[in-house]
Parts: sequence; structure tokens; C-alpha cells
Amino acid sequence: MDKEEGLRTGQLLSHLAAFEVPGQKKIIFVTDGGMNIAPTLQDKKDILTNAMLSLHRMGIENPYVAVLTANEVVSNKMPATVDAQCLVAMSRAGELPRGIVEGPISLDVVISRDAMHHKGIDSKVSGNVDLILVPTIEVGNILGKALIYFANGKMAGIVLGATHPIVLVSRVETPEGKLNSIALACLVHSKG
Repeated sequence: MDKEEGLRTGQLLSHLAAFEVPGQKKIIFVTDGGMNIAPTLQDKKDILTNAMLSLHRMGIENPYVAVLTANEVVSNKMPATVDAQCLVAMSRAGELPRGIVEGPISLDVVISRDAMHHKGIDSKVSGNVDLILVPTIEVGNILGKALIYFANGKMAGIVLGATHPIVLVSRVETPEGKLNSIALACLVHSKG
């Protein structure tokens, strides 16, 4: 990670985690629960760009992306909701890679179409999410650990934005999780 001769490219480095969760129909990707502590709006745009381009390289050509917040109401009292609204506008303006970006959106709606219907929300992402952008590292870290420890999920994690993907997993990661992370790094880099 030497700034002069290392793997840096000048892009923001960000973490991408992949979770295989029993009961879910596909792998759910989460960004950024491992690198950026309190990302600004510009950081979130860069984090989404890193992750969405990586999903494209993995063959997910039009990812369904949820900009996660505590609820679906935009409020200045909850800056993450304002950022989510801005990121959706950026996506519609073509400032983000190809994908369906929705937000602000809460986790229950992201995962459950029943919750979506109950709340009277219209969402293409609900029940079909590929990528979740979390507002802070705490949210991403807690969500990831909840998926592993409460939902028996399996995880792989890498750092994006460098010349090559970098494997980054928890200190308590299993050998299987480490191998999964190496495989994810190979998959992301093999086409990019």
C-alpha cells in the first residue's frame, strides 16, 4: 500500500463483501463495511462506482442496488437519506455505472417484497437486490456480522480501487472464508 510504488491508483479504496445467505436466491454484495468510516457523498459515489464496476466484471450487467438507510423518507435530520436521494439522481443522470439504484431504502424493504407492499412502496430492488451500499462502516460491519452469525451466511471480502483486488477478511475468518475471498479477487480481476 506504499503511496509511491504500491498498489494505489489514486482512486478511493473501498471494501466489497459477498454474502451467501441461506434462504436468499442469490449472493448479496455489501459495500463498504471495511474501509471507509464515515464516507462523504463523493466517497459514496466512488464506493458505488468501484462496486458496480466489479459486479459488471462478474457478469452482473445491470445490478440492483439499494442505498441503505433507516427508512425511506428523505430528511435533513438523517443525512444518509439525503445522500441516498443524491446518489439515485446521479445514477439517473448517468454519473454512475449501469444499474438500478434505489434509495433511501430500509433493510426490510430491500429483502422483503412483503415489507415493500405493507409500506406501500414501489421498488424494483426489493427482494432482488444485488448490492447494498451502507451509510457508515459501523452499519456495514454489523450487517455483515449479523449475516454470518445470525443467518449462517458465508462471506468473501476484497478491497477495490487498487491496481489489483486485495483480500481483506476478519481476523476470525475461517479458512473457507479466506479461500472464498481469494476466489472473489480472482473473479473480479480476471475480466478487468
